[in-house]
This record gives sequence, C-alpha cells and structure tokens, in this order.
Amino acid sequence: MSKELFRRDDTESAAMYSFLWQRLRLFPQSLAEGSHHPPNVSGPAAAALISAGIGCLIMMVTQHLVSVTPEIEKIVWDIGSWIPGSHNANKLYGEIGSYSGKETILLISWLVSWVVLHYLWRNRNIKVQTMFFWIFVLFIAATVMSWHPLFSYLPLM
Repeated sequence: MSKELFRRDDTESAAMYSFLWQRLRLFPQSLAEGSHHPPNVSGPAAAALISAGIGCLIMMVTQHLVSVTPEIEKIVWDIGSWIPGSHNANKLYGEIGSYSGKETILLISWLVSWVVLHYLWRNRNIKVQTMFFWIFVLFIAATVMSWHPLFSYLPLM
C-alpha cells in the first residue's frame, strides 16, 4: 500500500518526458500481450496482403499496355486526370502524364480485389504458406515486369 502511494506521488510529480518514457518502455510488452479478442480466421489478413500484390501486378500490366499503343495511354491518362499535376498547362512545372492513371488503376484494383477477397475469405482459414506463396509470386511478377531489359525481347510492340 505504501509503495503504491509512493509510486502515485512519483508519477504525479514527474516531468512529462519521464511519464512518456515510462509508457514507451512498456510499449513492446503491450504488443506481446496481444488482443483481448484475437481473430479466429486468417482470411481477412490474407485478403489484405494478397490484394496489395494484385494491385502491383495490375499496375505493371497497365504500364506495358500503355507502352504498346497511344490510344490506351490516352484512356489511362484520362482515368488519372483527377490527380493534381496530371495535366499542367505550364511547361515549366511539367506534368506526371499517364502515370496518374496507372496509379489510379493500382488503387482501384487493390481496393476492389481486397473487398472481393475479404468477402470470399471472411470466414476461412488461409494457410500461411499459401499467403506467402501468392504474395511472393505476385510481387516477383510485378518486379520482373518492371525490369525493362527482359521485356525488350518480347514482341509487345
């Protein structure tokens, strides 16, 4: 009882940085305790992780489609015209061009795939190996597609 009273007096009279430091020291322990209501299924987490890979892959597919024809580039650029800097009349500041559409398509595909996968897997357990396999495959495919020396040998153009 006397220790508790002593500690209360210490925390009340302590400086603000001392109080923050004491809270920060407990931070990893609070993470180790975990949630009071841990999830029973892994499907929603798998949907969140795998949808990020799907978004990246679709952005790289869009990148290559844009480089094939100027008509597709115009369509993609129009999709991203809502982003400031997509079209800029002043040549001094330049414009980001069709990159704005590619980013918009990445955002839409990521969110749509996340919603769809979450709906499909909301009550299912997805194995960790399956999650990491698809994350690895999707991100490696997107990375390989961004590697231009490989695609210069393919008959895309």
